[in-house]
Amino acid sequence: MTVSNPTLATLADDLAAGRTTSRKLVEACLTRIADPAGEGQRAFIHVDKEAALSAADGMDALRKAGAAPSPYAGIPVSIKDLFDIKGQVTRAGSRALEDSAPAEADAPAVARLRRAGFVVIGRTNMTEFAYSGIGINPHYGTPKSAWKRDVGYVPGGSSSGAAVSVVDRMAYGALGTDTGGSCRIPAAFNGITGFKPTQARVPLDGGVPLSTTLDSFGPLANTVACCAVLDSVLAYEPIRPLAPRPVKGLRLAVPTTVVLDELDVEVAETFERALETLAKQGALIERIEFPEFLDVGLIGMKGGFAAAESYAWHRFLLTAKGDVYDPRVSVRIMRGEAITVPDYIEMLNARRSLVARAAARIAPYDALVMPTTANAPPKIADLADDQAFARENIRALRNCTFINMIDGCAISLPAHRHGDVPVGLMLAQSGGNDRKLLEIAAGVEGVVRG
Repeated sequence: MTVSNPTLATLADDLAAGRTTSRKLVEACLTRIADPAGEGQRAFIHVDKEAALSAADGMDALRKAGAAPSPYAGIPVSIKDLFDIKGQVTRAGSRALEDSAPAEADAPAVARLRRAGFVVIGRTNMTEFAYSGIGINPHYGTPKSAWKRDVGYVPGGSSSGAAVSVVDRMAYGALGTDTGGSCRIPAAFNGITGFKPTQARVPLDGGVPLSTTLDSFGPLANTVACCAVLDSVLAYEPIRPLAPRPVKGLRLAVPTTVVLDELDVEVAETFERALETLAKQGALIERIEFPEFLDVGLIGMKGGFAAAESYAWHRFLLTAKGDVYDPRVSVRIMRGEAITVPDYIEMLNARRSLVARAAARIAPYDALVMPTTANAPPKIADLADDQAFARENIRALRNCTFINMIDGCAISLPAHRHGDVPVGLMLAQSGGNDRKLLEIAAGVEGVVRG
């Protein structure tokens, strides 16, 4: 499906040449969202129909006057329900926040997209309070992955609706969050691209937190170049052309510690084929031990930063409205109640050491390369059992979480062949190397699917 989906660059060209208008783009997206045979009703919690059409008309007028704020002005994007949008209630995929006061201002990430002229088309569905990598939401429904819709596979979480909005052309880019893979997992499960920036790159204000230590705000889109445009806007940097780095001569490290354990057959086969393809293109691939990844499990034994920090945020809300939470979410938050102040300080110190040691381990290489998830998208019906859900959730989150824990940046690219089950290839670097990573990913993207 993503092969025929337009990129931000082609849309910008069409807008500049007068082949389309923002109004037409928004109307087409709204039509797809409203299609009763599609996933729009589950992918979106709220649709900004009138506001989006008004913004589109405004961008068309500015473009006609030669005053468009950017080449991408007028292109519709979706916003994860975790972010504040002025005048709207931020529900974070939950019923517990339904009676909250509307936001008084846009989150900085949302404001920056608007400033560049992107049109906000609506708020996308998500795992309640962003607390799972699967994407199931019992309150607002679960959008299906693009893979075999007639069967029904999970979309990946927590930015589930974000990914589905892009793959189904209900938006041409999406703002998501990533605490342990929430941009990359849904991108992998839907055959698109998801980027997790270095945490400090995009302000976290105006977003409901999961883990203040690990949260990152990033884009989901059809290509690496699309993600790079959105990343520049979100980081409040000038939008520059992305020059793909040649694959030949790239030094890519494949960690053999944990990340290759218990892979689904389809994931393992696709990953090895991708490595073979990259090697044929001249990449220098080295399999290395990465013992720092073993420390991640030790730091998170009691629930980790997500449990401790989410419990701190939710403890009073759980007392008042715990009965309306998804039990699969509340039980994980409640693990944080048992984490003591000394436990938390110990985690902070351990992570500080981990980040430094991991950066030294990565330094000789252009990027790490690994499967985005250990599993292919599971069937929604197979996860009714809590044990099955927990197992697949851990397998989805595991590899991605390593990068959040080392304060790195990472991107998931589709690595499967067209028609095959979607599998993501993750490239990662230590923190602050975002632009370098995007350039490498743009080179890899052009060859990795063979």
